[in-house]
Amino acid sequence: MNLYRSARAVAGASGDDAVDWQSAADAAKAATDPGSLDLASGEREAYAEDVREARAGVREVSGADFDVPETIEIQNRHHWIDANVATFERVMAPVENHTEVFPGVARTINTGTMTVLLSFLGRNVLGQYDPLLLADRPTDDHALYFVRPNILNAAEVLEVDSDRFRRWIAFHEVTHAAEFGAAPWLSDHLESRMEDGIDALAEGRFNKAAFRDLDAAMTVVEGYAELLMDHAFDDEYEDLRRKLDARRQGRGPLQQLFRRLLGLGLKQRQYERGKNFFEHVVRIRDLETASLVWERPGNLPTHDELDSPGTWVRRVER
Repeated sequence: MNLYRSARAVAGASGDDAVDWQSAADAAKAATDPGSLDLASGEREAYAEDVREARAGVREVSGADFDVPETIEIQNRHHWIDANVATFERVMAPVENHTEVFPGVARTINTGTMTVLLSFLGRNVLGQYDPLLLADRPTDDHALYFVRPNILNAAEVLEVDSDRFRRWIAFHEVTHAAEFGAAPWLSDHLESRMEDGIDALAEGRFNKAAFRDLDAAMTVVEGYAELLMDHAFDDEYEDLRRKLDARRQGRGPLQQLFRRLLGLGLKQRQYERGKNFFEHVVRIRDLETASLVWERPGNLPTHDELDSPGTWVRRVER
């Protein structure tokens, strides 16, 4: 880690945009140990085998016709930063068009903010199913990443077997591939609500409906993934979830602040709320009924229905 190089990259932010994205990526990498990609013999094939078996298991329990992305990468932390900086740039583009009174000063501050965000996430993301939202590419161009140094570090801290932990991460990310495969419209739906919300922010407004819709959709995405994990993972994993939750709660004040600022606490709430919704649906009906969420956008539960699964069931079964 070289904090001097990181600070120098931020201070040298240039260009006409509100964020110098190249400087942000350079500074984030300078502040982040990349971690090792010295894979042990057979380890690369083990990742591939985990993904294949996860695909087979999730297909069996979900009945969804999907495939995993062609792009499956084992990354270090710097690779993850490089892969995601373009996504951040696309998402922030509408807001960037509204410059501050002191654009040079604002550019440095904004670049520093993005540096902290990319660096923090680069050290903590374990795996990522990336539907490449807002990308200037076909909507079926998705990717699957595993950040090996973070997986090994988390397994060590949690005192769990690294192979078993890696396999659990693979199953979780493949469940997301199943969701987007079962609902070809999902990428467009998320992009539409995201763009509506960000465009409003760029104009100085807050589009509450767009962000509520986006939050509800992401709650469904995270909750259904948890439901499939419960049925598809071929081993007990409650201890893994419990240890991960304890680790999140045990973080220091600064890390907890970062998690709140980055919305990671919101994501945890989405996991829990979505999982509760689908568990209730399966309890009063079955997994097939739960899968009706992917038939069309109109089948997504509203915010109120997420807390009243029976109301949603009655609506979609009519």
